[in-house]
Amino acid sequence: MKLLSFLTAFGLLLTASFSSAQTTSLPDVDAKTLDGQIVNLYETYGLSGKVTIISFWATWCKPCQAELDAISDLYPEWQENYGVELVAISIDDQRALAKVGPLVESKGWDYTILLGNESDMRNSFNFSTIPQTLVVGKNGQIAYVHNGYAPGDEEELGERVQALAAE
Repeated sequence: MKLLSFLTAFGLLLTASFSSAQTTSLPDVDAKTLDGQIVNLYETYGLSGKVTIISFWATWCKPCQAELDAISDLYPEWQENYGVELVAISIDDQRALAKVGPLVESKGWDYTILLGNESDMRNSFNFSTIPQTLVVGKNGQIAYVHNGYAPGDEEELGERVQALAAE
């Protein structure tokens, strides 16, 4: 009887660990544009046939802003050379959502800005800290995941984009 209980518990633990593993395809989850339109991430970016960078950030997150600032210098070149699109998804809570548009405008970020429900995004993409940046290949598969930011990380991101665009 104890062996059966142990095996059942072990099986449940094993199942839970597999279900919490990082997904390899872009999840079917919705976000909103700044004007309230619903965007399905899988349909819009997973099926686009191009390389897409998705960056999860918040207005209170200084490393998030530093990363998006650093990428903004390289982004026009990436767009021209690789046809990449960057989607910055804010996971700010309801009280801070009003700050997103003005911050984006003051920074001059030329990205697609979306608003995501924090728990939906964290659960769908299996992350706990931001900035969380991932690159989706032309086939809709998540090919690269990186969390945190240190100066120079954008160079590795550019290399990943270049490699995926060449596929």
